[in-house]
Amino acid sequence: MSPAAPSTSVQRTYRYLRLAVAGTVVVIFVAIALASASTGWLTSVSDYYYTPARNAFVGALIAVAVSLLALSGRGAERALLDAAALFAPLIAVVPTTLAPGSVPGVAVPCAHRCFPPAFEAEAANGVATYLAIGLLTVLVGVLLVALRQLSLPSVGFSLAASTAVLVLIGAAWLFARDLFLAQGHFVATIAFFALFAAAAVLNAFPRREAPPPMVFRVLYVGIAAALGLVLVAYIVLLPRADARGIPIVLLTEAAALGLFFAFWVVQGIEKWHDADPSIAAPRQRLDA
Repeated sequence: MSPAAPSTSVQRTYRYLRLAVAGTVVVIFVAIALASASTGWLTSVSDYYYTPARNAFVGALIAVAVSLLALSGRGAERALLDAAALFAPLIAVVPTTLAPGSVPGVAVPCAHRCFPPAFEAEAANGVATYLAIGLLTVLVGVLLVALRQLSLPSVGFSLAASTAVLVLIGAAWLFARDLFLAQGHFVATIAFFALFAAAAVLNAFPRREAPPPMVFRVLYVGIAAALGLVLVAYIVLLPRADARGIPIVLLTEAAALGLFFAFWVVQGIEKWHDADPSIAAPRQRLDA
């Protein structure tokens, strides 16, 4: 076997970031498994926010957001990853609604799923922090463009989309708070995984470079299709989730996380030897 070529600093950074994003799924699964020993299996992954798994759950999602911004990418992939990085923290800081009796010790004053009032102060702090840091990030991006450290065409869409999302979230929090608390986690989760389904398709059929080998195209398309089915199931099943029977929503969310993990493993393998991921050079065709 020939010795491996020396890796560049940028190459190693991208490798470690992809491994780290995949690792956040492992963190969430381990935290849930440990928490379930005392709480039992809950109706959904998101319900574990209300258990001792909260710190690991929130921390993993914040780490995902930071890693996605650092990974960035190029072109349409950059826009998709930047958009996903916007929604990951919302999943973390805006807890899911609960069905009565679904989490031991958490009071839910409604007949079906609703937001536990005792956690509204925490959500308010999280959303305010999210909006402040989001605004600061946009301003830093604008400053870097003004200083010509970034080109406007490369980040213009991300800056505009980020601003629009932040304005929308701020308006919803100020003027439709009850609706925001009832639907915010759900909408952010759908948007996050939908963006990764689109990213998987884009990786299978890139616009500005040669497509990856056939095996990777098949894997990316399979991940995108499976994520689409999982999201449909999630949308249909979550409103009906309660504390009884088989935790179908929990299994559905676990499947989405598994596919998210698979995406980063596949991309990590495919791009392991990319010398400089910031350069849009055509891939070498390995299946020619």
